[in-house]
Amino acid sequence: MAKSKAPTDGDTVIIKKYANRRLYDTERSCYITLEDLGTMVRDGREFSVLDAKSGEDITHNVLTQIIMDEETRGETLLPVNFLRQLIGMYGDKMQSMVPQYLEASMATFRKNQQDVRAALEGALGSNPLAELTRRNLEMFQQATSAFIPGASNTKAKDAEIAALKAEVAELKAELAKK
Repeated sequence: MAKSKAPTDGDTVIIKKYANRRLYDTERSCYITLEDLGTMVRDGREFSVLDAKSGEDITHNVLTQIIMDEETRGETLLPVNFLRQLIGMYGDKMQSMVPQYLEASMATFRKNQQDVRAALEGALGSNPLAELTRRNLEMFQQATSAFIPGASNTKAKDAEIAALKAEVAELKAELAKK
């Protein structure tokens, strides 16, 4: 395996992973856990995980491990059909496009989340939730049908609509509490 070095950006924390599976935060000079790394991600803190012996950047592997741990604890976020479709993309001609597509989709989803929050705080017009839901659904339908053959089936659309309706209901409930 080729060694890859972590970014030297001063805002990126270097985490060293030792053979005994312990993680060492070089910024705070202490050992940390995968849960601590998950908190850093949620806080928007940039970090790179390096193998302490080889210097290889293993950030991708550690982030994947964090997702697996969350999924195992019952915090399921990734639907089974999505996982199957994702696995099916490995080795596909379109594989090289999947990471950029997923990043763009998540960026759009995050922006829509921010728009919904702003709408709930009264920053947008009369019925922004319906418009955001419609835009989000259209974007996912177009993207899914472009990258995954047969993904435009009614069952998947119904599941997406149900998920979006549940999210809107949850946001409305949160708003009602304030």
